[in-house]
Amino acid sequence: MTTTKRKRILTGSRPTGKLHLGHYVGTYINRVRLQDEYECFFLIADLHVLTTKNTREDIAEIPQNIRDMVLDELSLGIDPERSTTYVQSAVPQIYQINLIFEMLVTVPRLSRLPSIKEMARNAHIEEEQMPFGLLGYPVLQAADILLPRANLVPVGRDNESHVEITREIARRFNYLYGEIFPEPEVMVPEVGTLPGTDGQGKMSKSANNAIFLTDDARTVEQKVRGMYTDPARIRADIPGKVEGNPVFAYHDTFNPNLDEVNDLKERYRQGKVGDVEVKKKLAAAINAFLDPIRERRASYAAQPRLVDEILATGNERTRVIAHETVQMMEDAMGLHYYR
Repeated sequence: MTTTKRKRILTGSRPTGKLHLGHYVGTYINRVRLQDEYECFFLIADLHVLTTKNTREDIAEIPQNIRDMVLDELSLGIDPERSTTYVQSAVPQIYQINLIFEMLVTVPRLSRLPSIKEMARNAHIEEEQMPFGLLGYPVLQAADILLPRANLVPVGRDNESHVEITREIARRFNYLYGEIFPEPEVMVPEVGTLPGTDGQGKMSKSANNAIFLTDDARTVEQKVRGMYTDPARIRADIPGKVEGNPVFAYHDTFNPNLDEVNDLKERYRQGKVGDVEVKKKLAAAINAFLDPIRERRASYAAQPRLVDEILATGNERTRVIAHETVQMMEDAMGLHYYR
């Protein structure tokens, strides 16, 4: 990959399982596009997994989850020739940067972040049992972002407050020791959140309301048949509500046949079409979308060394930049004595 003076982007995901359609809508549409506009670093945030899941059994699942994530990303269009994908724990400088940043932010500042308490609740962790690492999650995120000295961070609106912590830490470091870090800007995707198939919040593996990129055609059909629709509509001849109806949210996202979608919506509002037909056409549209993705993934999975080679290259690229960043930090701070 050629070195350019394009602005740098850092974004990433925790390796907790295979990707689903919610991941595609929420972040990967953007990531694929950004590869041509920016110098992109895509982080596989395995250390962040440890903040809520850190038993030996939890850790033993991470390598396979990483492989699945990389294969899914490749099938969606992430190109290792145009971007850098790397594993967080494979870049040892992240620990150094994180430690230094911990000295630049206060406990009360971190405690005010509602997202941290929400993460603890989701992980069934009582507040008095919260580990220091979970409280410091945004500090480790700051280390992730500033390690490659990123200029932009694509995040959902629920993570904007974390990036503000990064900006504060960058400002504090620069004030104390000299201008080293850019203050990264937030890039919020224009696309919205894809609802879960149960209509309860966003799609997620833990809520069992997700359609995965690796689901076969029959599984997709089964999940679509069980999707939440308008609860007030008990018969096909009763006018139904399109707005807020997950089935039509999926049609709008994955069905390219606008005439068909508009016809279904009109008939649904008039009580002239049943859920069976609406869902059957949705399943066909989703499978048509997933077919080439599944085909590409199978091709990549048939190359047993591909994932290891991609990660080895990405890890090494990132380590070089991380070494530069740590050297710049230590020189600015005067931390190079006795070396």
